[in-house]
Amino acid sequence: MMMKYLSDLLEELTPKRIVEELDKYIVGQEQAKKAVAIALRNRWRRQKLPEHMRDEVAPKNLMMIGPTGVGKTEIARRIAQMIKAPFVKVEATKYTEVGYVGRDVESMVRELVEASYQMVKQEKMQEVKERAKRLAEDRLLDYLVPQQLSFGMRGIQDMGKREEMREKLRRGELDEKIVEVDVQEKVMPLIGIAGPPGLEELEEQLKSMLGSLGGGRKRRKLKVKEAIQSFESEEAEKLIDRDEVAREAISRAENFGIIFIDEIDKIAVKTPGPGPGVSREGVQRDLLPIVEGTVVKTKYGPIRTDHILFISAGAFHMSKPSDLIPELQGRFPIRVELSPLTREDFERILKEPKNALTVQYIELLKTEGVDLEFTEDAIKEIARIAEEANNKMENIGARRLHTVMEKLLEDISFNAPELGGQRIIVDARFVSAKLEGIVKDVELSKYIL
Repeated sequence: MMMKYLSDLLEELTPKRIVEELDKYIVGQEQAKKAVAIALRNRWRRQKLPEHMRDEVAPKNLMMIGPTGVGKTEIARRIAQMIKAPFVKVEATKYTEVGYVGRDVESMVRELVEASYQMVKQEKMQEVKERAKRLAEDRLLDYLVPQQLSFGMRGIQDMGKREEMREKLRRGELDEKIVEVDVQEKVMPLIGIAGPPGLEELEEQLKSMLGSLGGGRKRRKLKVKEAIQSFESEEAEKLIDRDEVAREAISRAENFGIIFIDEIDKIAVKTPGPGPGVSREGVQRDLLPIVEGTVVKTKYGPIRTDHILFISAGAFHMSKPSDLIPELQGRFPIRVELSPLTREDFERILKEPKNALTVQYIELLKTEGVDLEFTEDAIKEIARIAEEANNKMENIGARRLHTVMEKLLEDISFNAPELGGQRIIVDARFVSAKLEGIVKDVELSKYIL
């Protein structure tokens, strides 16, 4: 049922519509948006093929090439939100080849399955929410109005009192009342164990052992609103079929999962002689079967990686895509280059996206009663300074705008509680007065901007 929902959602998301949605958050980079949109549409097209042909159609993995801060990660993040698909972002530099201490590449697939499991679990819990809510109310009422083992008038009175208390509970009249209840004690999650493949099973056994030792029930004093939330979560967990959730999670990860591998250029750098270079090439060779298609064991069952969509990204300052081993290059047939951001791009970034930085600061300061306004010439000046800072120092793309804006508005943000009710206009003169000296002093700007 959920797989059909995902397929229907993808049917509505035509390539043009995907690009339109990405345009709301990301300025420029039309070629990259177009390539991603086609790759996503092909996911839906594959589901419509006859079964014998479906397995033959491999995903068109992408490699996004471009400097930092131009939108590579944001494109991947937004498409995952858009299609509600399992998605994980990993950094290639975090992995080591088999035999070295560190994370093995298969762990990225296990992370994807975990993300898929949590996604499906939340959806299933939402489906049983009303039943869980009723059961949670009954449990809480057992504490507030203990049921008497009697019949006749006394029993009727008790029932009447319970229903009266239930209505108060639903109206929120009891939210702040303290009640002593038995709740499931949560076991602290273990940090992933670094090491060779196979240790995941040991980790799961340790979790199970710790769960049996400390995962029982514990009596605690809680507010009624906290107790009902805890009970609802517990009841929903009991109502869902964990095996069904695991099967759906594996299937969804196999057919719709997306793994975004950032900084892939860092494992492409060729280092002569022994040392880190050997490990880098080893990571590539370990990554190859994952991208080509293999079976990875996870705690929810085995998963085939043949139809997971892999999107890689890198700046490739110190290397080039052809420095990757040929076999891995071939598994990323779609290459798109993202352009460095210009002053005009910075201006658009400050104004156009739904989550534009200017809008964020306006809304943040509005919570203190401060009415902030940016003039058109102020936006142009902020964009000019961000571009100049990127040219003088390391080019970090749109991330420079965050630093510039934070420095520009630090005094207003600091004094905001005392500025309530005031209207502050940020114009070009204000921007220049605050930032021009820093930009001119190259040494100072290295530390501040």
